[in-house]
Amino acid sequence: MEKRNNSVGGEKAVSRRDFFRVASVYGLSSTMLAASALGSFSLPQLAQAAESNAKRRYKKNAKHTLTFGASGFNEKNLLIERAGCLDFLNDIEDRTDGEIRVEFVGDNQICGQLSCVKKTQQGIVDMFTASTQNSAGGAPYLNVLDYAYMFPTRASQYHFLYHPDSQKLLRDPLRKKHGLQFLFSHCELRGLQMGLGWKDKPLITSIDQLRGTKNRVTGTQLGRIAMQLLELNPVPIAWSETLDGLKQGLIDGAETWAGAVAYANMSPVVSQSVDLRFFCGTEATMMSAKVFDSFSGELQDAVMESSYLTQVKIQAAQEAALVNTVGATVPSLPGTLFDQHNVRVAALSDEERAKAERICAPEFNPEPWTKWRERLDKWSGGLDTYGSIHKIAREIPRDMLAENVEPRRWWKG
Repeated sequence: MEKRNNSVGGEKAVSRRDFFRVASVYGLSSTMLAASALGSFSLPQLAQAAESNAKRRYKKNAKHTLTFGASGFNEKNLLIERAGCLDFLNDIEDRTDGEIRVEFVGDNQICGQLSCVKKTQQGIVDMFTASTQNSAGGAPYLNVLDYAYMFPTRASQYHFLYHPDSQKLLRDPLRKKHGLQFLFSHCELRGLQMGLGWKDKPLITSIDQLRGTKNRVTGTQLGRIAMQLLELNPVPIAWSETLDGLKQGLIDGAETWAGAVAYANMSPVVSQSVDLRFFCGTEATMMSAKVFDSFSGELQDAVMESSYLTQVKIQAAQEAALVNTVGATVPSLPGTLFDQHNVRVAALSDEERAKAERICAPEFNPEPWTKWRERLDKWSGGLDTYGSIHKIAREIPRDMLAENVEPRRWWKG
């Protein structure tokens, strides 16, 4: 089978230094849009496309210029994990004929996974992309997505995000409690990404093999509960130290999802990707509610429509990327990142995941979740957050493919 080339720029890949030279002339967002659209390009091609984008984007004065902080994302890894950042930027500028302009600042230059949410709340940036789990430190209501085994599949996650009741169960409380307008999200389910200490060990087939391991945890409080119940010893470790910890065997694994392993360049230090699916992995884009409310009704409608179309694009593109770019299949396709770095996918059986669910899910083990469940229910205005989302997640067949979930404009009911 033909080997895939997953590098941005192909064989004539432009160096980061040259990329930023072009960006210094035509602007970072215009250059990133050019790189994303071209895929494979030479330096003159990039410069020409960036110039064309800049002329189009700056043909008139914008009524609103938004700063978009996007943690570790750039034009390269947005082709690995399809978070939709540049798709939204392009669509909203075209849709509003430049009345809204978005200046994208990625690569942790203005905010990181843990700080983007706080900087948006403080008005330093206007919108951001980061995982809801890391953002839960600054916006604890986002824990509502992280009850263990509430979502059985990626399809169920997309179904919920499109569902009209996501408005009252997720979006409205997030606005009222934390001042954030939830726009769209990529969807995966978290597992354990085992470091190089597991390279020569047998492929993990049972959750019993994971008990007692030491694993890095993100900012989610509910995720910690699930990990403690499964005896996975959650340890908060700085992202900058996680890669070395996985490489040296200081930790056994990291709690995250397959797409994150690929886009964050973790593949070289991960030996097994365990598909535990025990709670959400959602790389979401949110906007300051105060900024959104400052728009005219017409521009607010445009933001919502661009968010909807970006969500639709993510749904299809991310499912394709998991297979063709990441390699999150058994076996991984030749040329994918998992294939290149010898990451074995430990798929686990339905029976093993059911065993884990019986141990840690609120449906079967409610007591450890009581305090957080009561807190989230109170913040939602008295709704049964877990029961309601759990029910919505099971409205579709369990074997439905994620790309087949029907898109709906959630805010229109």
